[in-house]
Amino acid sequence: MGNHSSTVNVSGSGHVGTIYMRAARSFTVSEPWRKISWGDNARDLQYVKEYKPGNKDIKHVRILLYGPDGAGKSSFIKSVCSVIQGRVTTDALTSDKSYNGTYETFKIRKEGNSETFCHFVFNDVMDLKDGDGICADDIKLALKGHVKEGYQFKPSSPLSPEDPGYNPRPSADDKVHVLVCVLSADSAGITDSVLKKMADIREAASELGIPQMAIGTHIDSACPETKKDLKNVYKSQQLKQKVKDFSAAVGVPENYIFPVKNYSDETHINDDVNTLILSALRQMISLGDNFIEK
Repeated sequence: MGNHSSTVNVSGSGHVGTIYMRAARSFTVSEPWRKISWGDNARDLQYVKEYKPGNKDIKHVRILLYGPDGAGKSSFIKSVCSVIQGRVTTDALTSDKSYNGTYETFKIRKEGNSETFCHFVFNDVMDLKDGDGICADDIKLALKGHVKEGYQFKPSSPLSPEDPGYNPRPSADDKVHVLVCVLSADSAGITDSVLKKMADIREAASELGIPQMAIGTHIDSACPETKKDLKNVYKSQQLKQKVKDFSAAVGVPENYIFPVKNYSDETHINDDVNTLILSALRQMISLGDNFIEK
């Protein structure tokens, strides 16, 4: 990859400009820019499987994923299922209705087809797009727990209190406890209209005190060195630059942005893929647990 780059254009005046991710030169350094224990997944796997909220009024940490078209939100949920169940699976989701814009809660089974579920759940909403896609206002309502299970999002008509899909009295369990922005490290950029929606969503979450983080997907496609060996992820200067650009674009601190590789064409579990997914997942659960305890 060449050494050219384009500017990350973010102004402090409230206007958000188009973000073009810099095409940093592909090379690795000897010392990783973030420490991680490769292949030693037993402790993190035990933590995410056995985690349970201390608040008796809350059954699970609710994690809301949002991001641009093609970022890999649904693939991340499927990858988490694969990690938890110890096999690459595509059928572990309890629902696939989010693909057509329905608000659904995804529970993660602990073992095969048993009815034992982890105490964290995901909500995956429609992609943020130019023109159509989900309204930022609907995601704001979801943060507060006002969107009922099974509600069909309508890009041209945001949810209102008069709508049957509106939940007027959300419980603590209905509310979102962690907001996660999903971005593709292989993406050329994020348009200004999508960035504006993302900024609105982040601001709403900040006002509610909801913790936020981000994951960067498709790291193997974005970086030749990481494609050769996933352990190069935190030695890659190219991906380090991507994390800096993501941080500048969406306002999430660099140490709260986690590169991951989703399972795609693999047929067997890979320890290194699991390490990155578990690292991000444990952070999500920890942030949610801290928020619940408050």
